[in-house]
Amino acid sequence: MANASETIVRRKLSHEVFDRLKAMITGGELGPGDAMPSERDLMDRFGVGRPAIREAMQALANMGLISITHGERARVQQLTARSIFQQVDLTANILLSASPDSLEHLKQARRFFERGMVREAALRATPEDIVRLRATLEQQARGVGDPNAFISADMRFHTQIAAISGNPIFEAVSEAMLSWLRQYHTEMLLWSGKENLTLVEHNQIVDHIERHEPDEAEAVMVKHLDRSSVLYTHG
Repeated sequence: MANASETIVRRKLSHEVFDRLKAMITGGELGPGDAMPSERDLMDRFGVGRPAIREAMQALANMGLISITHGERARVQQLTARSIFQQVDLTANILLSASPDSLEHLKQARRFFERGMVREAALRATPEDIVRLRATLEQQARGVGDPNAFISADMRFHTQIAAISGNPIFEAVSEAMLSWLRQYHTEMLLWSGKENLTLVEHNQIVDHIERHEPDEAEAVMVKHLDRSSVLYTHG
């Protein structure tokens, strides 16, 4: 039973507007790509001032539900697994920068995740998947000596392995974790001359995926990640 002495807190107008706008989206009145009503229309519809409308719209944008472009009407966004994870990019990066433990936890989570993903890839991979992986490795080999190109191809290779699962959430998780780790990637990989070892390990992983050998693919992946894990550091 509720306590009769509990204070009733009056909600901000913008919170009420936010709830109604969100209901318009989740209820289907507005769909992906649709323009949101104008500020004037919403002010008339809800009987509130411009500040409440703008604050509610900004809250929707912060959640990734709408996009706001200067000089144009806001539009409803198409939500995807990728867009959801992108909403926490800034928060994740702040957490990682403030906590060496969090970076270590992320590396451990990636290790656990990639072991499962490479096993799934070895069970499910099609010839087309193998062609895509080998093309990425060719791009990575051409990127030796160019840190950005080399590391970008490295990230794409691991995300492509996750994508073989056919589950867009797995692909988005892979992309998110790698993007969060990237800022902690030291130049050790390049000046210590380990690029070729990375390429050898990547090729071994693809060979096992192509032969549908999950145990062997997992073993090489674990060895590869354990070796490269030290490259990610607060420095």
